Amino acid sequence: MPRPNGRAGGNAGGDARAGARRPSTPRTIAFDLLTSVLDRQQPLDEAFERHPGVARLDGRDRAFARHLSATTLRRLGQIDAMIDHALARPLPARAALVRHILRLGVCQLVFLATPAHAAVDSSVDLCRHRGHLAHAPFVNAVLRRLAGEAAALAAGQDAARLNTPTWLWQSWSAAYGEEHCRAIASAHLQEAPLDLTPRCNADASLLARLGATRLPTGTLRSVAHGPIPELPGFAEGAWWVQDAAAAIPATFLGAVQGQSIADLCAAPGGKTAQLAQAGARVIAVDRSPARLARLNDNLRRLGLAAESVCADVATWQPEAPVAGILLDVPCSATGTIRRHPDIAWLKSAAEVASLASIQERLLRHALTFLQSGGRLVYCVCSLQPEEGPGVVNAVLASCPDIEREPIDAGDVRGLTELLTADGDLRVLPCHLAELGGMDGFYAARLRLRPSLALP
Repeated sequence: MPRPNGRAGGNAGGDARAGARRPSTPRTIAFDLLTSVLDRQQPLDEAFERHPGVARLDGRDRAFARHLSATTLRRLGQIDAMIDHALARPLPARAALVRHILRLGVCQLVFLATPAHAAVDSSVDLCRHRGHLAHAPFVNAVLRRLAGEAAALAAGQDAARLNTPTWLWQSWSAAYGEEHCRAIASAHLQEAPLDLTPRCNADASLLARLGATRLPTGTLRSVAHGPIPELPGFAEGAWWVQDAAAAIPATFLGAVQGQSIADLCAAPGGKTAQLAQAGARVIAVDRSPARLARLNDNLRRLGLAAESVCADVATWQPEAPVAGILLDVPCSATGTIRRHPDIAWLKSAAEVASLASIQERLLRHALTFLQSGGRLVYCVCSLQPEEGPGVVNAVLASCPDIEREPIDAGDVRGLTELLTADGDLRVLPCHLAELGGMDGFYAARLRLRPSLALP
């Protein structure tokens, strides 16, 4: 499939002069977001938060701009294949930004059920808004052709394969087999549901007020829509947002009441809240002041407490050894593509290799904090084996004082399909598919052998 991030000259979507000529609309903002992700390698959420036009839109238009850009990224492979089908020859490099306009138009035609006249007319108007007036007739012609053909084209496409970059498809096929790879890629075509972890003292009526069901993992899955702060129970601190898979690893530390537990790379604080709710004396460490502030805000809303430390986990040391550690290392986040479809187009195999090296260093350093007999849970929201078992096995091979403590069926409420042969957690997005799936996640539980301490 064509590379989605070809750079081009011309008046890019983020050009302040373009924004000054006309007020931002949901579609111009979606164009800017697509340009930021594919041409500047900026994460979608970051681009959305920093775009000056977003704040000027009402809630409905903000949601549409985000939904349009995210759906375009989620279905990018299919969309590009349709565009290529309609072109007599490839777009010249100087017109590469016009492809973004076409992408947004096709997305509306095929995946958002926008009436054809609205999708075509708004795309032509977008050419005017973003300095590509000369290409307006071309955009009009391509989209009018696709308006009559796109539905049939989409029905004949291999959506799972087209929307998955080749390097990811090959990696997942090698790690999990072709069938599971296809199931993972298919799961990524759907938006992730809203998962919530409840406070233990939450009102029993909370499920009904949220329209939620309780998953086998204990997570609440809500069908409620709208801004998170406006949902029932938010202001009262009755729950926090946390994917079902992300809520599992913190439980592997066992009974932590009264124990000193270090939550490393802790922000935004979902696992910190779990540990604090379980009665642990939590030290939450994160190097980002902004993310740590968000963690503290969440804890205050929930009525929970933890010691927060702004520091780099790679160099930080606790004042005394701790009984347990939760280490959720920075990773490629390929397990969260349902929530962040831009990740598929931003990450690379080379970046995964670089991250794995950092992750191994962080794990080795964190193990030096443990008390004799203490536990460390290592976890990543990545599907890449290099970042999960690859890191853990490398450390175990060179640290005889550390042993793997297998996770068993009781630790995952009988969901044995989530366990590997080595006794690690491996959640795939296609797990619990009948209930809406989960994020991809990996976790391993390690233990410092009793009466030993690492130098």
